[in-house]
Amino acid sequence: MLLLLALSPVVAVAVLLVVLRWPAKRAMPVAYLLTVTVGLFAWKMPFARVAASTIEGAIIAVSVLYIVFGAVLLLNTLQASGAVGTIRRGFLALSPDRRVQTIIVAWLFGSFIEGASGFGTPAAVAAPLLLALGFPALATVLATLIIQSTPVSFGAVGTPILIGVNNGLSGSPLVASRLAELGVTQGEYLLQVAARVALLHGIIGTLLPLLLVCVITRLFGRARSWREGLGVWKFALFSGFAFTVPYTLTAVFLGPEFPSLIGGLIGLALVITAARRGFLTPKENWDFPPREEWPATWLGTLRAGDAPTGNAPGLLRAWMPYVLVGMFLVLTRLHMLPIKAWLLSVRVGWTNILGTGINALFDPLYLPGTVFLVVVAITWWLHRMSGSACRQAIETSVVTLQGTCIALLFAIPLARIFINSGVNDAGIPSMPLLLAENAAYVAGSAWPLVAPWVGAFGAFIAGSNTISNMMFSLFQFGVADNIGVSTLWVVALQAVGGAAGNMICIHNVVAASATVGLAGREGTLIRGVLLPLGYYLLAAGLLGLAFTRGFSPA
Repeated sequence: MLLLLALSPVVAVAVLLVVLRWPAKRAMPVAYLLTVTVGLFAWKMPFARVAASTIEGAIIAVSVLYIVFGAVLLLNTLQASGAVGTIRRGFLALSPDRRVQTIIVAWLFGSFIEGASGFGTPAAVAAPLLLALGFPALATVLATLIIQSTPVSFGAVGTPILIGVNNGLSGSPLVASRLAELGVTQGEYLLQVAARVALLHGIIGTLLPLLLVCVITRLFGRARSWREGLGVWKFALFSGFAFTVPYTLTAVFLGPEFPSLIGGLIGLALVITAARRGFLTPKENWDFPPREEWPATWLGTLRAGDAPTGNAPGLLRAWMPYVLVGMFLVLTRLHMLPIKAWLLSVRVGWTNILGTGINALFDPLYLPGTVFLVVVAITWWLHRMSGSACRQAIETSVVTLQGTCIALLFAIPLARIFINSGVNDAGIPSMPLLLAENAAYVAGSAWPLVAPWVGAFGAFIAGSNTISNMMFSLFQFGVADNIGVSTLWVVALQAVGGAAGNMICIHNVVAASATVGLAGREGTLIRGVLLPLGYYLLAAGLLGLAFTRGFSPA
């Protein structure tokens, strides 16, 4: 009965969003109330803890909305200045093929931004850019969600490994004992985990650009054909290797901070050069049907990609805001520069909420939203925009986020109650840990096949690969130790699954949708990424099973 009750919030979200196709702003309040009921009456959580978890979630939601608002405002600013039209023409000159554009913007540029900032920022940057190129809003969000996998484990300069896995394993007598037997420190162990994470992602992620374009052509092409996606297989595989080879080598030889950043930069340089010269690109270009044939479900409330207004800036000035976003994100996240420490010195939130020990803090200056707002202000000056155009961009952005506020203000508190349910008067584990323990009991020696799915489940609930790793790394280590397989590989499988789970985590889906004005399509988006997600988790599990049976336990 407890197992079924622990599953009920997850099942409710899936049924309401995916089966009944409710918009998130209706589904999440219902799922939140169900989670509160289960927490109070089945887990016997103190009321103060439920209330504190709700407040914690609301504060986190505000920080997410801040990021999304900045991204939406930047897009509306570029639309008003005419830069969107200039960018679109520049990409069409590079390659008119939408499959090539998808790979460059979503896979490579998105991976670079993930490496710099993480926490869902690629969707906030790449989705509006694809919209600017004339993609359907639904296709832009789907593409940027699918790539929230391979680069995520090393996003935000390695945060999911350096903070997530590290904190998840810290303080455990079991971990300390096993590492002492191996003669390694936890830092050295972490580097070995990172190398295995990169190897798994490198193998699986190389095929992701091809799967990405196949999904786009199947769902958004006039012929609804997988074959049209396969028509770009040479260029897609080249683009996959262009990212995953430097990405994997960086993780193995330099550590977890820069694989996605370096892989993204090298991949962009190689693939843009190849596209410009027609290397491995298909002879026949592929495009979406004419806009007038698009179903209403493809469209959002934003219409980027239209004819530019006023005196459109040249290509360099049009691209400069995105260049500045990438540059500022990198500069503000490098440990060797003092900028990061300055930005992190300002912290707001609430500590020890209602006396429960729960803290909800965020760093407003460090969040990507601040980078977006700074770049918006620079863009107003750089593109010589009038006061009325700036005001219109702000007003449009505020209206766009109205439905998203409701969804996030219930979705994230739901997740925090679920995670914080371990402190209760019933003396039972937290809901996610109870579910994971039962999965381990059923899987037994085949656990490496299941381990990535647990990581994905954690990301789905928590909305973050980092938090999923914190929640389940020690659990995964313990299961591996109990069944006598390599803890290194099983913890790596946790990190890989947690990265792939970002494709379906509710707050990522809601936030990404908001950046292109696409509210109410969350269920459709989750259904659209189930195939790539299934591929990623199944491939990771099979590789994990093979590696744990072919190598000595460690």
